Amino acid sequence: MLKDGNARYVAGKSTGEHRDPARMKLSGESDQGKYAYCTILSCSDSRVPAELIFDAGIMDIFVVRVAGNVAKTDEIGTIEYGLAHVHTPLLVVMGHTGCGAVNAVIAEVEGRGHELERNIPPLVAPIVPAVKRAQSKHPEKKGKELAPLAIEENVWQAISNLFMQSPATRNLVKDHKVKVVGAMYDLGSGKVTFLPEAKVGQILTRVEASPKKATNVMYEKPAAKN
Repeated sequence: MLKDGNARYVAGKSTGEHRDPARMKLSGESDQGKYAYCTILSCSDSRVPAELIFDAGIMDIFVVRVAGNVAKTDEIGTIEYGLAHVHTPLLVVMGHTGCGAVNAVIAEVEGRGHELERNIPPLVAPIVPAVKRAQSKHPEKKGKELAPLAIEENVWQAISNLFMQSPATRNLVKDHKVKVVGAMYDLGSGKVTFLPEAKVGQILTRVEASPKKATNVMYEKPAAKN
């Protein structure tokens, strides 16, 4: 459904289905879990409107958007809600070309960074390992040449962070109730390319072997103070 929707979008043949008053009325009367077929983690960039990209409408996609499509506590908690409570069978972690957050981290890592507002560096901190991994694999690349490689690595980093911090997601994937895939959106063409699924399995295997992974599926309330 996502591939077909994106193909229509790229061809300029979007149907705009599920965006009419009838669908709005239905959304006020129904549980989204009966209709949403995908959870998507994507970037907040105004050039990456997830529902339009996949020619989807109201109650079709449970969207999590944040600068740099990073996966930290807020994003992971929202993803858990999408998978475990809205019951979407698919999670797509989608990066995009020309990502400003990744470019900013590249500049910082390469020593070309500039002052940022106080909350931005902690926000994009999860991107740093992705940039450094891209540098390690491609030491000859810098700046704009490194960016596409780092942007893809950042998709894998978000999936790794999700698996590390979300035993619930790991279990859903292992039980074949949820599929997790990476994707890349091209700003200029509108095309979404889905990344190799085998890589997700490799990340999950590595996380499962890590002693640092979170293991408590459910939230544990702090002990009451006397």
